[in-house]
Amino acid sequence: MGRLDGKVAIVTGASSGMGEAITKLFAKEGATVLAIARRKEKLQHVIDEVTKKGGKAVALAGDVANEADVKNAVKTAVEQYGKLDIVVNNAGALDKVAPVADLDDETWRNVFAVNVDGPMYMFRAAIPEMLKNPGDAEGLNKGAFVTVSSIGGTHGGHTGAAYTASKHANLGLAKNVGYMYAKKGIRSNIIAPGYVATEMVDLSRTTQSHAEGMEIVSAGVGANPRMGKAEEIAELALFLASDESSLVNGVVVAADAGWSAY
Repeated sequence: MGRLDGKVAIVTGASSGMGEAITKLFAKEGATVLAIARRKEKLQHVIDEVTKKGGKAVALAGDVANEADVKNAVKTAVEQYGKLDIVVNNAGALDKVAPVADLDDETWRNVFAVNVDGPMYMFRAAIPEMLKNPGDAEGLNKGAFVTVSSIGGTHGGHTGAAYTASKHANLGLAKNVGYMYAKKGIRSNIIAPGYVATEMVDLSRTTQSHAEGMEIVSAGVGANPRMGKAEEIAELALFLASDESSLVNGVVVAADAGWSAY
């Protein structure tokens, strides 16, 4: 038996990196996964790999910053598979590591649209459907959220102002959901990764960044014991999404090899 047998899950930002790894692992463990990403061709490649191995997954091209796309994902889960058990808020947007005095409005709004508005739209759309689930004998375990935040959401100096503020916000939102709906059988937990070897991290190194901002945040990188792997984050997401973590709610789990302990 898989650890997610019979579960229906939505995973955002699923076309690469942590979202891709989570999609593949959840499907391997028996979940039906609705995978969302803006890059349709890359997303379909992920789905093809899942289905070739006997997993169940479907691609939904969409942008979490667009509330209509989020509502469509939840609607599709319920109409095609009868329910929604799990949501992984993984989609994320980077900034250019600019300090606040040099931050432009467009970057601020774009980063918040994906990192904060997107999870909020998903919580708002998914919770009413999860509340319809029967849960266990005590009426618990009706639904589980896993929000992939960042140690940028627990610390102030790991990246730019927009990303840092947005990750503090989505972390706080996810914790609030966990407490507000705890007695109704819904859990909400947060993963705060450090540096993980993903396409997004590679992009941050090659995209034009704020020179002074990069110099400042890079000073702390030497304290990072090692780079993480997307598959390691997926294993943690699996635990938090499964009924094995039924008593775990509203917590932030740092997955950074001990970097934040420095």
